[in-house]
Amino acid sequence: MKLNFSRDALSGALSLLTSVVPSRTPKPILQCVRISAQKKEVRMSATDLEVGMNCLVGGVQVEEPGEVVVPADKLAAIVRESADEVLSVETDENTCYIRGADSQFMIYAQDPGQYPTIPTLDGKAFIDIPLNVLQAAISQCLFATAKESTRYAINGVLWEIKGRKLSLVATDGRRLARSRISLGKQSDTEGEASQSQIIVPVKTMALIEKLVSSDQESVAVKLVGNQIILSCGNVVISSNLVEGNFPKYDDIIPTDYDKKMKLSTQGVLSAVRRAALLTSEESRGIKLSIGKNILVFSSRAPETGDAEIKMPIAYEGEPIDIGFGPQFLVDVLRVIKTDDFELELGQSDRPGLIRSGSDFIYVLMPINLG
Repeated sequence: MKLNFSRDALSGALSLLTSVVPSRTPKPILQCVRISAQKKEVRMSATDLEVGMNCLVGGVQVEEPGEVVVPADKLAAIVRESADEVLSVETDENTCYIRGADSQFMIYAQDPGQYPTIPTLDGKAFIDIPLNVLQAAISQCLFATAKESTRYAINGVLWEIKGRKLSLVATDGRRLARSRISLGKQSDTEGEASQSQIIVPVKTMALIEKLVSSDQESVAVKLVGNQIILSCGNVVISSNLVEGNFPKYDDIIPTDYDKKMKLSTQGVLSAVRRAALLTSEESRGIKLSIGKNILVFSSRAPETGDAEIKMPIAYEGEPIDIGFGPQFLVDVLRVIKTDDFELELGQSDRPGLIRSGSDFIYVLMPINLG
């Protein structure tokens, strides 16, 4: 095999593929990427056996077709440090040579026949979603997934289809985020359409978020057995689905609250960040004191001092004091796309509800500030 790569194109492909490669594995070949060259196209692949990626690389001149499997970290490091616009990749039995204008690297390769097969998207897609729309929805819920949990189902994001709406839902048990997407044409493929709920791993969702977005790109989605396959432009991502039962999130979303107010997204974000400056391990929360036309953010650190930030609001309802973890508020305020959002409250021991537009909600458990 002999190829001449545009360094930028090769670097772009590797930045995606190395996100798939596992840092630790009992199978060293999984820490490699596969390069497969035919006369008119070059594909690069990576997998950890749970998530796989195929990437069609542009800007390549194929002199001799072939296939090679090389360590991903070494190849990525060589490409990253290179100053050449074009890099030559050539193989000879179990070795791979990467050459620039003034450099040559030789790295040992592995047997391509031992590399796992990575699925591609064949046939009709289940649904088709604009990439920028899907990425926006992912950004509004991915942060709320459980980082570590014995309940494996909440280590992923729920995809739920109802009619022409796709809901992405994430929770870690203390908060819940739901972002909805309007679907266009939808396949009526039997079997796939009946699966209205699937749980997609966090790693897979993060890979979709990393794809280079444009207004023209869309993501074709297909379900095959216990796998989801997503095709976008030159990239195909395949992933096992998370097994288990996602919590019945509809039961968690309050519907009977009478204390409602519209707040400035950036104004509240600034106030929360400032109030959080004087919190401690013992007093990790901030208090929201809501009265007639006033919202006060306050915090106290016993050994340091206290903080108070006042904000005028349009509110005529009953007063209420409620405590929240500041980071959980900061996380959601960062991903709200609108200038204003709605805060709905019941009692001080019940969750807070944040709405942004008609398609995003966030439910947050309060904390007891004593």
